[in-house]
Amino acid sequence: MVARRLADNPAVNVLLLEAGGDGDSPAVTEAARWMQNIGSERDWCFAAEPNPRLNGRALHLAMGKGLGGGSSMNGMMWSRGHRNDWEFFAAEAGDPCWNYDSVLKLYRRVEDWQGAPDSGRRGVGGPLFVQPLPDPQPIMLAFKEAAASCGIPAYEDANGAMMEGAGGAALLNVTIREGQRLSIFCAYTACIVNHANLTVVSGAVVTRLLVEGGRASGVEFVFDGQARSVRSGLRVVLSLGAINTPKLLMQSGIGDELELARHGIRTIQHLPGVGRNFQDHFTVAGAVWSSKEPLPFGANGGGVVAFAKSRPGLDAPDFQLIQAVLPYVSAEARPAGLPPDTWSILPGVVRPASRGRIGLKGPNPSDGVEIDAGFLNEPADMRAALDCLALSRELGNAPAMRCFSGPEILPGRLCGPELESFVRNAIMPQWHPCGTAKMGRDPLSVVDHRLRVYGIDGLTIADASVLPRAPTGNTMAPCVVIGERASDILKIEHGI
Repeated sequence: MVARRLADNPAVNVLLLEAGGDGDSPAVTEAARWMQNIGSERDWCFAAEPNPRLNGRALHLAMGKGLGGGSSMNGMMWSRGHRNDWEFFAAEAGDPCWNYDSVLKLYRRVEDWQGAPDSGRRGVGGPLFVQPLPDPQPIMLAFKEAAASCGIPAYEDANGAMMEGAGGAALLNVTIREGQRLSIFCAYTACIVNHANLTVVSGAVVTRLLVEGGRASGVEFVFDGQARSVRSGLRVVLSLGAINTPKLLMQSGIGDELELARHGIRTIQHLPGVGRNFQDHFTVAGAVWSSKEPLPFGANGGGVVAFAKSRPGLDAPDFQLIQAVLPYVSAEARPAGLPPDTWSILPGVVRPASRGRIGLKGPNPSDGVEIDAGFLNEPADMRAALDCLALSRELGNAPAMRCFSGPEILPGRLCGPELESFVRNAIMPQWHPCGTAKMGRDPLSVVDHRLRVYGIDGLTIADASVLPRAPTGNTMAPCVVIGERASDILKIEHGI
């Protein structure tokens, strides 16, 4: 989106380098096939280090590799984040341009909303088609009724007033049109790829930043097996995601000087926060019921999203529960002989207390990264996981579900240590990594309120790594806001 917004000015030349391919695959374009992308060549296939708090499991950390990034392989859920997320981001940055009212204007600019009109919150005519989940099944409407019976009110829109209060339940918002995925690349950039001032190169793996006299002057990259370099006249913008962005910074000499020295990398700028503050939402993938009849997969396998608070004093919901018409279970928690007709609730903890860290395995780009994902580092997250799972079971076993749902399959009657062990086996990341180059004003901040890397001129970061904390909900929509905000900043700074 940054490339598109800048290239709209014909006097500006933009080079977009992408490590992956062009995304021209049915698994990308056909929305219902999105899970086929996990573990494919369109996935960076990162792996966290084995975690003793997860019974020694080493979790797969999926991340999009291709034009459109995560928006070309994800579940296409559009979740803006809670009002108080953006108020927190603005306070951390010291800039009201990041507060809720400000980003609401960006969301209205971005969206082509197809649901119930809400002129104060939803936009029409923007580049990105967004709609409530089409053709909801009766079990999904029953789930909204079940949520209401458990104190979670039903809403017309998952991104309207619902995300300004204590939570609620609504049909998912999705970036799907007539069964086809609308990636951010397709929505923004595909229509101008033939413009003379935009060059898009896929299969180009950026390996290092070029920094001269304290200024980012370009990048080195590998294309078609050959090492190349390119210089930038105005600005280098990194949108590599919350794992690859800190990796590239560190391998370019920008990071904690002790970490860099350990790998023999000369420090160009000491920024101890690079790679720290890693966060990801997690799901207890093991809340499954039998279904009284087969359930069509639908647009993306999902149905209704519910947000709730674990305790009243929180400023935003910390639980996100998604109803799905498939058995969403981790491999370690999946029983043998699972019935063919099942449905799930995904109990998601979206305000984790735990933090992880991204580190290098060596000085070379091919050496990879060491990922401490941090899941359950803090005991509070185990309590949150158990409480979120309990709420999911209350919803799934509510009277409103009995016309459509059979008995609970998982977790069943487990309790005490057995239930905790089940949770450790069932936890899966939601693949929403963020925070590893956070925006702020404290010693661990990496970028300022204008997304400029401290101590390095000409370098901007525009991806989820700049988020000070994980937002309430899926991260695609907040990343679009980051891109729009970065574009506005660059236009003003460079007079374009």
